[in-house]
Amino acid sequence: MNMLTGKHLIAGEWVGGVATFSSDPAHGPSHEFAVGTAADVDAAVKAAEDAFATFGWSSRADRAALLRRIADEIDARGDAITEIGCQETGLPEARLQGERGRTVGQLRLFADHIETGEYLDQRHDPAMPDRAPLPRPDLRMIQRPLGPVAVFGASNFPLAFSVAGGDTAAALAAGCPVVVKGHPAHPGTGEIVAQAIDAAVKATGNPVGTFSLVQSDGIEVGAALARHPLIRAVGFTGSLRAGRALFDLCAQRDEPIPFFGELGSVNPMFVLPNAAVARAAEIGTGWAASLTMGAGQFCTNPGIAVVVDGPGAEALLTTTQSALEETAEQTMLTRGIADAYRNGVAQYAAGSGVSQVVGEDSAPRCAAPNLFVVSGDDWLADDNLHKEVFGPTGIIVRARDANQMLDIARAVEGQLTCTLHMDAGDIETARKLVPVLERKAGRLLANGFPTGVEVCDSMVHGGPYPASTNFGATSVGTLSIRRFLRPVCYQNIPADLLPEEA
Repeated sequence: MNMLTGKHLIAGEWVGGVATFSSDPAHGPSHEFAVGTAADVDAAVKAAEDAFATFGWSSRADRAALLRRIADEIDARGDAITEIGCQETGLPEARLQGERGRTVGQLRLFADHIETGEYLDQRHDPAMPDRAPLPRPDLRMIQRPLGPVAVFGASNFPLAFSVAGGDTAAALAAGCPVVVKGHPAHPGTGEIVAQAIDAAVKATGNPVGTFSLVQSDGIEVGAALARHPLIRAVGFTGSLRAGRALFDLCAQRDEPIPFFGELGSVNPMFVLPNAAVARAAEIGTGWAASLTMGAGQFCTNPGIAVVVDGPGAEALLTTTQSALEETAEQTMLTRGIADAYRNGVAQYAAGSGVSQVVGEDSAPRCAAPNLFVVSGDDWLADDNLHKEVFGPTGIIVRARDANQMLDIARAVEGQLTCTLHMDAGDIETARKLVPVLERKAGRLLANGFPTGVEVCDSMVHGGPYPASTNFGATSVGTLSIRRFLRPVCYQNIPADLLPEEA
């Protein structure tokens, strides 16, 4: 394993601090890490602003080279990342290795994408000096990077949504220096990835302020980043509570900035009548597997299944219950997440008209599956049953008929995903649901499960609030780069002064 320093990376230097916090691994040794301060944030952000004078005007080829070198440096540290990542999070080796593949694949995809230049949406209206009654100037619209970006690492994805994850990759691809607030659930994993990025920045000759990492187990660093006047945007993946607090800080600044928060959702599935009768066993088995994957610690975990009451609903319940009862408890990412899971389960269980059909006690840092059943009337009447419980828990909502299923769809809040399980005979019902659901979610699925987010050009991972704070954006896929760009119109500007993209 690479030797951990327990320090922050600020402008190419490893910097310690007076106060420290201890990591809380699922197994293996604990390590000490410096607690960041507002002064550390200020130093990192000022270095990022200095770097922007160069990095913000770098060529697409140079930024692509940086992204590819970061991927190579992460791969070179693959064994060390897997070892400490498994210790800190309790995730299995195969999961960490797969997530590393996704992380480096994303970096390389973004490198390929920016080299084509298509993401810039350039527009040029040539000068028309002889136009009457007034001439037209030469006008060029070019997407330009915002400036320094703050990124908050996520608890549930120590690689793909963390130090070198999607937000960092997108910001660097756009030409924005990045300051990451490391997540205390996996600070050692974050430091080794930061070592890889630091090596890549230096090897490619980019300014050292292009990337910094500040560690912390409290809220001071996050608040200082959101408030810093040189930070131009924030990328965040995490809980609604923490995300909303940061969103409000960004909005309350003297100069408000965009906050791109991905906050999770319950990802409802609508099991239509013909599909429920024909394929309830298949759907129930698949749902149970999706619901318990990774101890249910995915923002796309499908927590609700809506089905019309009757034989199909009974078959779905029986199959799902059987599959969940055979699923053992799993280690959760942190003790805090496990505690929040138990509290959420208790809140579901206390709901009016709710029956719990699967549920067992589990060890303090573990989660066992839970399954609840409730009528459509009772679900519609209880907003607490609409809220996400982060873990392997599902609710079957028995609708009276297809009309109430539509009422439930209308009552659903903003989501990352909504799913239709349907057969050919369900087309007319689905035709009524789709116009409602497409306004609720960033991704609609048919006959599948939302866990598993493809990193590609067409992916949308975001949705109306509270799934995310900017429903016109995505945190996964190449479109995510556009979050950290803004259009600038250049009028009659000499070619020698235009950015390389022109």
